[in-house]
Amino acid sequence: MQKPVYFDNAATTFPKPPSVFRAAADAIRFAGGNPGRGGHVLSRRAGALVYHARETAAAMFGTEPENVVFTQNCTHALNLAIQGALRQGDHVILSSLEHNSAARPAAALADAGIIRYSIAPVSADPAETVRAFRSRIRPQTRAVICTAAGNVTGQCLPIREIGALCREKSLIFIVDGAQGCGILPLDLRAQGIHLLCTAGHKGLYGLMGTGMLLSDGTVPIRPLMQGGTGSLSMSLRQPDFLPDALEAGTLNVPGIAALDAGMQFVRERGPEQIRRHETALCNQLIAYLERLPGAVVYRDPAAEYVPVVSFALGAESPDDTAARLAAKGFCLRAGLQCAPLAHESLGTPHGTVRFSPSVFNTPAEVAMLCRAL
Repeated sequence: MQKPVYFDNAATTFPKPPSVFRAAADAIRFAGGNPGRGGHVLSRRAGALVYHARETAAAMFGTEPENVVFTQNCTHALNLAIQGALRQGDHVILSSLEHNSAARPAAALADAGIIRYSIAPVSADPAETVRAFRSRIRPQTRAVICTAAGNVTGQCLPIREIGALCREKSLIFIVDGAQGCGILPLDLRAQGIHLLCTAGHKGLYGLMGTGMLLSDGTVPIRPLMQGGTGSLSMSLRQPDFLPDALEAGTLNVPGIAALDAGMQFVRERGPEQIRRHETALCNQLIAYLERLPGAVVYRDPAAEYVPVVSFALGAESPDDTAARLAAKGFCLRAGLQCAPLAHESLGTPHGTVRFSPSVFNTPAEVAMLCRAL
């Protein structure tokens, strides 16, 4: 079998930039103290690395460093945002493309009788999508939860327009940026986002086990965990200010340093340039699939997409297609991609095969995949 060719970057990017490896190793070697838990040099070095990462993220996404909360992953961030911001009797609106990391926390609150939720169908027409959200607003509606880009087909949502609707109706706007951060120009201030949740290990090229919750500072969030923060240590009450309120326990300093390096890599390359490169690879695959008898590509020409392609080959199950490709050395994701709402919208109960390239993939690798198909 040939050396694996990795096209599953929507799950986690691979490989990582060399600067990411170096940042993690340097943090372990030279900044091994616990940030905020001492005045000695190693604790101060660790604290400086963490704060620099907050500054990088704040500059990248339009907020202040103190409003950057480090989490285990995007799912952790979304649970903090959804379970921490919603209250008894609230109604929320989700898009029909939501990943289970957003849909399941909302469903769990609904099952517990705490909230109710509605699902707004996403259209290829941004105006129609916004109308779908508007039509589902009730007097009890408190928040809108939507992904910046779906993880199944990569379809983009009209974030700026939905943000404007939320401002008009005084609603909390929670955005899942797992597939958009590092590719799309997401900005809390400019787009009216109150809470932006993202993974560190996808389009930001950090390590697994890292994520962020970025706040505009206006939405109170109830902590889901309490513990040591290095601040207000005489009190048995969790601090009520960010980021300490939501960062109980020791932070993943090597992971945060690596995430900082990943964000700097993205900023230096430029999200637009990265998107152009990856989109060209997607278009190369789509052009081939459109000539392949029986192949179906799940895209609407009228919609906008991040560099993700979902497809199927005739009557063959997506799992079987991905397994055959894996035997030839190609890494693609098949199945429901943890997004049953999106597949219900697509009419694909058995899922799809998902192709998601990164900045490190090449046209030659896509050509090899086409030959294998």
